[in-house]
Amino acid sequence: MSRPLDRFLAPKGSKRKRRRFPVAPAVPRIRVLLVVIGVVFSLAAGRAVQVQAIDASVVATQAADQITVNHVLPAFRGEITDRNGEVLAMTADTVTVIASPKMIATNGRMGAQMTTKDKEIAATAPQKVADLLAQHLGGSAASYLSKLTVASSGYQVVGKQVSTAAYRALAQAMASANLVGLSSESSPTRSYPNGVLASNVIGFVNGQSEGASGLEYALNAELSGTPGKEIYQSSPSGEKIPLGNSASTPAVDGVDYQLTIDSGLQLQAEKLVAAQVRSTKAKAGWAVVTNPKTGEILAMVNYPSFNSNQPNESKSSDLGNRVVTEAYTPGSVQKTLTFAALLDQGLVDPNEVVVVPGKIKSGSDWVEDSWKHGDIKLYARGVLAKSSNVGTIKLARRATKQSLHDYMVSFGLGSKTNLGLPGETSGTLPAADMPDYSRDGLAFGGSAESVNMVQMAAAVGTLANGGVYNPPQILKSRTLADGTTEQLSSGDTHRVVSVDTAGRVLSMMEAMAEGNDHFDVSGYRIGAKTGTSKKYNSSCNCFKGLVTSAVAVAPVENPQVLVYVVIDSPKKGASGSAVAAPVVQKLTSLALARYAVPQSTTKAPKLPVKP
Repeated sequence: MSRPLDRFLAPKGSKRKRRRFPVAPAVPRIRVLLVVIGVVFSLAAGRAVQVQAIDASVVATQAADQITVNHVLPAFRGEITDRNGEVLAMTADTVTVIASPKMIATNGRMGAQMTTKDKEIAATAPQKVADLLAQHLGGSAASYLSKLTVASSGYQVVGKQVSTAAYRALAQAMASANLVGLSSESSPTRSYPNGVLASNVIGFVNGQSEGASGLEYALNAELSGTPGKEIYQSSPSGEKIPLGNSASTPAVDGVDYQLTIDSGLQLQAEKLVAAQVRSTKAKAGWAVVTNPKTGEILAMVNYPSFNSNQPNESKSSDLGNRVVTEAYTPGSVQKTLTFAALLDQGLVDPNEVVVVPGKIKSGSDWVEDSWKHGDIKLYARGVLAKSSNVGTIKLARRATKQSLHDYMVSFGLGSKTNLGLPGETSGTLPAADMPDYSRDGLAFGGSAESVNMVQMAAAVGTLANGGVYNPPQILKSRTLADGTTEQLSSGDTHRVVSVDTAGRVLSMMEAMAEGNDHFDVSGYRIGAKTGTSKKYNSSCNCFKGLVTSAVAVAPVENPQVLVYVVIDSPKKGASGSAVAAPVVQKLTSLALARYAVPQSTTKAPKLPVKP
């Protein structure tokens, strides 16, 4: 008797034969097959249980990660303004425009089934998007098209530093044309509205929006602020899912800084210095204008300079701030400090007669005056007014080396001013146990010492401020992200010489200005001093070239303005009086008028310089 399933289990083509004895039934084969099928389904069911129940949270997390976007919210860099609130450095609200070729090529379907209509739109989309980019961002459509057709790319930068207004117009045009595939990322842009103005003071930022020079570098941490962060879930097309998980930490914008610089006066000063450098064929020129009553710097000029918006277009040597980084020998301007130290100790009287020889031995060398003469007689004030090196050395030898050194330290020489600008040099000042020839060189501003320009301006400003040293200041205030404004100070003041001493030195400086038409400012009494020194050249181990300078304070009876100018290595002109003084005169006149400083009500006394 045959079994119902024998025909399925018997080998194909075989013939069934009757047997006299029973054979092994085929049922166990079916059972094996059923067991295998059961095991497969059991494994599948078990995996389903594992995915849906046991590992559900893990799978959900992985899925969420795939659609979660982490987006940095950049902080806006703080503004830098001048003393009157005029913006010198600002951050514009700009974006980077991003294209997704994959999205453009699929009309936003990104792997989903495309309709015929989708395919028709996608076929012409790259060209249409390129046309819109050219229309709103500039450039040619062809230049964009190559990026819009990069196969399998989801991220191509097609625009940098695009204003938010321009991007909004572009986005609207895309929507009106039923086009997709463009997005934006916030990317604030640093800009300098006045370009070259005070650029050596302000500095610039690099490609990563980090301060690279000037105050941008020195204050980078405060100006930068703290970036924020946004986390959200997005659809395959890149759009934010309205009800998806999201969280954000807002950015904290950078600190705003207000400077003591007056951009109007700064502009005039830059023009005057640049014109004189070109006229005298000099290497460079610098200028500082201060309020000696407060130590505030009203103008700080470097020429040659650069445009903070385009620093790469200038020489690297012009990107710094030579006013603080360059150490030079001050020349005869130093004599004002030497006489202050001598007068304050009672070692010299302005009216005493000094016999000045034609030259004086100092170490193994002889020191002479800038003009040839034999033995002459000058009043002590005449030694300063006529800028006699020989007479100054002779008088300075009355003081101890220790006292001269200590007075110069008190005037701020030999140490940084801590103005807040990067790269400041401390200059050099001989120690208290200096050799005799160094004492002589220090007295008249020779090679025994070196200074930076702000140091010297602050030192002479001490005399204009009644003998009290005011630390130079360029940072006036700062405003935090919460709107709180803090007034800033550059340090503590201290007395260097007496009020009487300061007044007598100013009187001697006035006697010098009276004999020099380059310092004449109608209606004002002016105190001034010029300086000329040789430059040491390390390449030839010799002195080569000159540093010419001049300083003025006005009005003498109540100084409100100090102007100091240095012209480096002029080829036309060889003295501070001929090269630097004309700029000082013009800039002093401008500053007095700009700040409406009352004219002098008394005339300068006629004080003789020689018997």
